[in-house]
Amino acid sequence: MSKIQKSIRQIIKSHFLEMQNIRHHIHRNPELSFEEYETANFIEKQLDNMGLSYKRMAKTGVVGYLGKPNIGKTLALRADIDALPIVESNNTSYTSKNKGIMHACGHDVHTTWLLGALKALTEIGDELTGQIKFIFQPGEEKIPGGASLLIKEGVLDDVDFILGQHTMPLLDVGHFGFRSGLYMASADEVYITLKGKGGHGAHPNTLTDPVACMAQVINSLQQVVSRKAKPAIPSVLSFGKVTANGATNVVPDLVEMVGTFRTYDEEWRFEAHDWIKKIAQNTAEALGCKADVQIKVGYPFLENNEPMNQLVKKNAQEFYPENQIHDLELWPAGEDFSFYAQKIPAVFYRCGIRNIKKGITSHLHTPSFDIDEDALIHGAEMMAWQAYKLLNTDDTIK
Repeated sequence: MSKIQKSIRQIIKSHFLEMQNIRHHIHRNPELSFEEYETANFIEKQLDNMGLSYKRMAKTGVVGYLGKPNIGKTLALRADIDALPIVESNNTSYTSKNKGIMHACGHDVHTTWLLGALKALTEIGDELTGQIKFIFQPGEEKIPGGASLLIKEGVLDDVDFILGQHTMPLLDVGHFGFRSGLYMASADEVYITLKGKGGHGAHPNTLTDPVACMAQVINSLQQVVSRKAKPAIPSVLSFGKVTANGATNVVPDLVEMVGTFRTYDEEWRFEAHDWIKKIAQNTAEALGCKADVQIKVGYPFLENNEPMNQLVKKNAQEFYPENQIHDLELWPAGEDFSFYAQKIPAVFYRCGIRNIKKGITSHLHTPSFDIDEDALIHGAEMMAWQAYKLLNTDDTIK
């Protein structure tokens, strides 16, 4: 183990209780996308304590620097800070105090990791060649995504490459996952309103039933993936919410459907949008209804830079045993880190948080989501180590 590795491990371990308190505070006080004002204030206090300079971007984002400007390259480290509209079911000392809002995706953990990594990087700053740009990003969970807003404000203008680390409940604590090339899917929101003529359920012959129409539209739209998509391009079309505000004997005038479309190819992505509209409208028309289809374009697919990913994975294998470093499969969730990856070399990788013995197995975006807090140490030291190695390597990343 190198001197720098030992230093990072010792520094992070010495700050564990502080990181735990930081995570608990953020988890207790979650804020929704683009409303993270108190979270940003709290982050700034932590940065003040470290003597780091920063500024606000995109209203609730906090961005600053550490290291040596004009000597070497600039690496951005990104953590997202927003929470989700979920009612937490956990009963802990740090359970959310804001009813209906919860850090169910681990953004409280991501923020803690980056703050912990900055503590280590501040202490070993003389060893860094180059500069760290830290990005505490708002609004990852809501279109248009905080990443896109920060990019418009110039957050990447002086950055050579960027790194993101995310919780992974499918990996045990102390384990990490990496993938070169395509990793996460584009994510678009689909809104369909079916308009008919409602009335008494006992007289269907007098109605134009949008509920029956909805069933046919959902079935017909499965053809988009099963018959229109190329088999080599993974695609998902799912509807998670259908609202037909009738009763046992009342058929409503309209039905609203909300869904998501995800894929890994930009050309096919927008071709699929056309098919969704065409199939929904034609199916509805055949049944006497009218379909209004709106598709809200979300995040593009996320592609990890292959040379950079190989280097990041190699760095991880120097810090942890090889049996704790894994190759990841495609992950069809969406992530606005993809906007960064479109602009500069980027790697988005995973840090395990699961502990089956402790009963910590809940998935992302669930009311019972939690982590084994040993992951706070592993994630912070990995992020600090990767930053040191990426800035002090002679390998070229393009």
